[in-house]
Amino acid sequence: MRYLGLDLGTRTLGISISDTTLTIANTLKTIRFEDSNYDLLLPELEKIINEYCISKIVLGYPLNMNNTEGEKCKITLEFKKKLEDKFNINVVLQDERLTTVEATNYMLQADISRKKRKKKIDSLAANIILQTYLDREKGGNV
Repeated sequence: MRYLGLDLGTRTLGISISDTTLTIANTLKTIRFEDSNYDLLLPELEKIINEYCISKIVLGYPLNMNNTEGEKCKITLEFKKKLEDKFNINVVLQDERLTTVEATNYMLQADISRKKRKKKIDSLAANIILQTYLDREKGGNV
């Protein structure tokens, strides 16, 4: 049993996965797709869910900095419903504010080139989303 972490963008989906103890999140991959065509993601996600025996999906929820919900929240909620309907799996929302900034800062500190950062940013953001959820669920510091 593992959890899947997702960072949904308009053309990319960052994916991370937990270990079997539900303690540590690891980056898995980034899927690129046609602008806002979220249905294209479902077959690839189905493979991952089946291969890794996923029991829960943690989906980044893009609240505005002032705690309001914008257009991206609406899109995320629609994607959440697609996931629940297609896979009959629990999908929880996790506040994702500043995860991309945090991911960028990690990579800058590690002196990773701009080109490599662009390829890894979404999966690392998904990793932060999932790790934050795992820590919260275990009662750790968030």
